[in-house]
Amino acid sequence: MPWYTKEKAPSIHPLVWFLAAVTILTLSGCAVGPDYVRPESPTRQAWHTELRGGLSAERMNQETLASWWKTLNDPVLSELIHRAVESNLDLKSARARVREARARRGITKAGLFPTLVTGGSATWSRSSQETGNGKTRDLYAVGFDAGWELDLFGGARRSVEAAQADLEASQENLRDVLVSLLGEVALNYVEVRTYQTRLAVAEANLAAQEETYRLTQVRYQAGLSDELAAQQARYNLEETRSQIPNLRTGLEEAQNRLAVLVGEQPGAVHADLAQRQPIPVPPLTVAVGVPADVLRRRPDVRQAERELAAQTARVGVATADLYPKFALNGSIGLEAFSLGKLFSAHSDTFSGGPRITWPIFDAGAIQQNIEAQSALQEQALVQYEAAVLHTLEEVENALVAYAEEQSRRNTLRKGAEAAQEAVQLSQYKYQAGLMDFGDVLDAQRSLLSFQDRLAQSEGTVTSNLITLYKALGGGWTSLTPDEEQQAVTRGEE
Repeated sequence: MPWYTKEKAPSIHPLVWFLAAVTILTLSGCAVGPDYVRPESPTRQAWHTELRGGLSAERMNQETLASWWKTLNDPVLSELIHRAVESNLDLKSARARVREARARRGITKAGLFPTLVTGGSATWSRSSQETGNGKTRDLYAVGFDAGWELDLFGGARRSVEAAQADLEASQENLRDVLVSLLGEVALNYVEVRTYQTRLAVAEANLAAQEETYRLTQVRYQAGLSDELAAQQARYNLEETRSQIPNLRTGLEEAQNRLAVLVGEQPGAVHADLAQRQPIPVPPLTVAVGVPADVLRRRPDVRQAERELAAQTARVGVATADLYPKFALNGSIGLEAFSLGKLFSAHSDTFSGGPRITWPIFDAGAIQQNIEAQSALQEQALVQYEAAVLHTLEEVENALVAYAEEQSRRNTLRKGAEAAQEAVQLSQYKYQAGLMDFGDVLDAQRSLLSFQDRLAQSEGTVTSNLITLYKALGGGWTSLTPDEEQQAVTRGEE
């Protein structure tokens, strides 16, 4: 026999009607609060700085920018960068923050769905003979409890939106850490090679001055010159010798710092850098693109934009507290006074129904929270705008520094060549008796000074190029999407 007849249609419980209605409202309801609109950043079409010294406004090849350190053609540097990407502690910490943000997004997203809890209990109780019959009573129960807070006004959806933006901001932070790490490894590597070059210059000058001191001693002993020339040669020699310990200290510190950057203990890279190598030479031309390209690429600007998006969503979360909250709660189970009857036909229980809460008076707390979140949104916007300005300033300064240091290096190179000629001429004239020994000392000091500053300038040129690549946001795209995902999740097993 059918479960209904023509005379009587089946009745539908009011709870079913309510559930259907609120489900439709939830799916079609709008989320309160402001909708996020990405801010525009008006920028010039060209850099303020005149591009010279091999710089051009052509768009940089993405593969070149992704692995910019390869333009220096130094296998040791490439290997150190690979080790740093694998083991640097700051990078590991940034990866962990991405995993944390992903998990928090999952927690927030779970709030959109119903919850179901199962449980059981066994209770033994006895009433007082003064207030009851003094008998012992057993109660056994098992069941399921379910609850669902309906997101009619979008508070939960705004929370998920904020959590998603936080996740994306943490990913941009990981990329920013990677950009900084690659730059720092390269800068410290160039510093190591610069100290090695300066040490070679000092040692070469020291050897030449030792020979000069020996000749003055011979001339003095032969009566061809006075003791003053010998003592002058000696203090010039010792002055050069005194510079070497500082250079060795700087070299040691740079190597130790490099070891820490690659995630290893101080001293771990000394063997790799023991053989002296020249300072890496920059390429002849460098394409830097236009300001808009840099702003789209820089991870710190992208992070600030995502943080602004997250905070905009939190304004919606706060606004949703002004509106009523609807929830469905229910439970089904079994109850009996004996364990044997717990699963009998008459032990079933159920309860359920809708619940609504609506704050009527809170002394303005909700409005103040909205105001606070809106103020934080304004701060996030200002921080984004500041990130844009800082990026443009950093690139402009790097462009100037790279071009100007090349001019300085070229001048020092000419000066060093002239100083070398002056030393040879002064020594010849001194031995011929046509010049005082003080002029020889001046020429030797000038040569050491020019050669040392030239070595520093050559290192600075390469360092300024590295700083420029860092300012352009180069390096983080060296990871493909799959490799980036593996980098983020590495260590989860």
